Amino acid sequence: MTNLASNLVNTVRANGGQAAMRVDDATTTYSELDEASARVAGLLRQRGFKPGDRVGIMLPNVAEFAVVYYGVLRAGGVVVPMNPLLKVREVAYYLGDSGARLMFGWRDFVGDARGGAERADAEAVVVDPASFPDLLAAAIPDYEVADRDDEDTAVILYTSGTTGEPKGAELTHGNLTSNAEVFCADIIRPGPDDVIFGGLPLFHAFGQTCTLNVAVASAACLTLLPRFAADHALRVLAGHRVTVFAGVPTMYVALLHQPDRADHDVSALRMCISGGAALPVEVLRGFEEAFGCLVLEGYGLSETSPVASFNPPDRERKPGSIGTPMRGVQMRVVDQDDHEVPQGEVGEIVIRGPNVMKGYWHRPEATAEAIRDGWFHTGDLARVDEDGYFFIVDRKKDLIIRGGYNIYPREIEEVLYEHPAVAEAAVIGLPHPALGEEVGAAVTLKPGASVTAEELRDHVKTQVAAYKYPRHVWIVDVLPKGPTGKIVKREIVPPADPGVR
Repeated sequence: MTNLASNLVNTVRANGGQAAMRVDDATTTYSELDEASARVAGLLRQRGFKPGDRVGIMLPNVAEFAVVYYGVLRAGGVVVPMNPLLKVREVAYYLGDSGARLMFGWRDFVGDARGGAERADAEAVVVDPASFPDLLAAAIPDYEVADRDDEDTAVILYTSGTTGEPKGAELTHGNLTSNAEVFCADIIRPGPDDVIFGGLPLFHAFGQTCTLNVAVASAACLTLLPRFAADHALRVLAGHRVTVFAGVPTMYVALLHQPDRADHDVSALRMCISGGAALPVEVLRGFEEAFGCLVLEGYGLSETSPVASFNPPDRERKPGSIGTPMRGVQMRVVDQDDHEVPQGEVGEIVIRGPNVMKGYWHRPEATAEAIRDGWFHTGDLARVDEDGYFFIVDRKKDLIIRGGYNIYPREIEEVLYEHPAVAEAAVIGLPHPALGEEVGAAVTLKPGASVTAEELRDHVKTQVAAYKYPRHVWIVDVLPKGPTGKIVKREIVPPADPGVR
């Protein structure tokens, strides 16, 4: 039997009194989490729930997320995590597509949760800290953990596709259990004395596996932050004596540039991990110097549970690299015909291993297109060095082709990040009547910094080939970001006159 919820039951036996989660000053022990999740399982059974049924969870990073998550899993159900900011139409789509007849929605977003559930002919249970305990207290707890096989679906994670409707990646109990186990054993190596920062959204694969499931498997404490803000995060890092920080690059940028950063004692930090997008090398170096802590960068996707590769803590770490494949995982770089390219050349990353999803929910054609001969095709471009370390070059779809020349936005972004005034940068392709595409760059500045678009353009122009530098540069107050904090390039709207030539 492989049920991801078994990790919770096993941890409770040895560490029941240990703090499982903290939200500011409120603490939930592992015994309390176990009891509450058993009552969720009992509540589901009372409502005629059967193993394999899907249940939506539309909750922010609060203790109740873990309670419902493990409750659904221990009852043998399938969790459908949803961003709490989804609107009625989107909620209805997630529930309708997954076939979920029941969802748990946070009190602050009850209108959209109920409206979406009604459209999908589903029921919405409102999760309010004031009334939810009474609802659970009335339920008869079911302490059993349902028998599930490795291949049984545990979670359906909807991927935010750039075109068309989101697709649900079916992650199995085997996928998620093995990914958390290997990440625990080989990268973080946590124990009951560790405090893991829980600022990554739990409805996303990165936060779910690398913070929640890792913490529960190792009896560590997960300190939750419902909405990331650099000042609040620093107070949590210092006040809760956080030992492991997990974040996406925009979080590292925000913490690094927080004006009162030096006022907070973050000396308990022993490891920082980054994923979700490429971490600019200048940010990595600046963060390590400022926080006195090693940053390890890795790589993965929702479809790979999510961790596929990481810089190992006990081997050489190469800044700018996503490291080497996780134990049991195979990665290759291939050309358009799926032939492996020579070392050092650019190709698409393909992945095979126990972390690769079962497929896309009710999308056989999309599954067949993504997984060919057992290899998941990521759409990410990379190269491999002589030591087997992978270096992301860019997303296949983000590639800019200017006058027949391939330009990788990340390379230009790295140069922009080296400028002392730049906080964040995003390089995109702009339509051009003669060249096909022209290079554009949207940039935000560090607090108090001053620089012109022309100066930024010239900074890049002196360091890259003439066809690569951005002819158009514009400075913005903020760059659009998705729910995990990753910059969403498709939402960048260049000004009518995008600036310098």
